Amino acid sequence: MSFYDIEIADLQGKPLDLGQFRGRPVLVVNVASRCGLTPQYAELEELQRTYEDRGFSVLGVPCNQFAGQEPGTAEEIAEFCSTTYGVTFPMTEKVEVNGSGRHSLYDLLTPAADGEGHTGDIRWNFEKFLVGKDGAVAARFGPRTQPKADEVVQAVEGAL
Repeated sequence: MSFYDIEIADLQGKPLDLGQFRGRPVLVVNVASRCGLTPQYAELEELQRTYEDRGFSVLGVPCNQFAGQEPGTAEEIAEFCSTTYGVTFPMTEKVEVNGSGRHSLYDLLTPAADGEGHTGDIRWNFEKFLVGKDGAVAARFGPRTQPKADEVVQAVEGAL
């Protein structure tokens, strides 16, 4: 199964066609509204606005598996992201990223290693995966790596 074939809903519960990203790099990020790393939304939105005209997109994936830091409903998540950070990038339904209920999207993403060699389970909110134009994971970044860190920006620019 490829990235483009994975079935997932958008935040409103409608099917989200990942095929829309075919031929475009996408930064997939598990997000949460009540986390110390939540301010990363601002830099994620900056990346979106900087590179969207060149075909890039961020894809936010809400998850409540880390200390219950994304407890809200879809409507509450959407309102928070829009009002607080002006988020314009697409968001999926809330999913599990680890364990027996792990969404198939994360089955595909988690075998990739980050710069420190970490593979497997997501460690915390805001872990990032850059999916290249070909649908393969091009890079993985830990939760504390800021979205506008040099290594992320260079990876995005290299994938464009």
